[in-house]
Amino acid sequence: RKLWEDHITYTRNYIISALAGLQDTDEVAKRLLQNQDEIGDAVKPYYGDAAGKKLAALLKDHINIATKVVEAAKSGSKDKLSAAQDKWSANADDIAVFLGKANPNWPEKDLRHMLHKHLELTTGEVVGRLNKD
Repeated sequence: RKLWEDHITYTRNYIISALAGLQDTDEVAKRLLQNQDEIGDAVKPYYGDAAGKKLAALLKDHINIATKVVEAAKSGSKDKLSAAQDKWSANADDIAVFLGKANPNWPEKDLRHMLHKHLELTTGEVVGRLNKD
């Protein structure tokens, strides 16, 4: 659970740094990506090495796409933002499928809903910050 809390914290830190153009943006992004490896490593004892690596890869894609969402929102281009959000949504679906197959107690439909809500809330945070809401 701590690793997911870190995911939230580092994501927020990235949003703040990237939108403000702070010098630590790249370092914050590196730490956020490292967190995805840590999450992958945490599941290896339960689901195996391959599953841990696959989850980490999916989550790193999630973060790399998130940086594009932030960049697109900052640029003000609705087309770029929409394209980045479409990729982010597809990645969320991939994560839901993977986790649903890894653990039958996690229904894919529920995971998909939760992940899409996460994307919606994160995008709302970015846009809200840009609009000073």
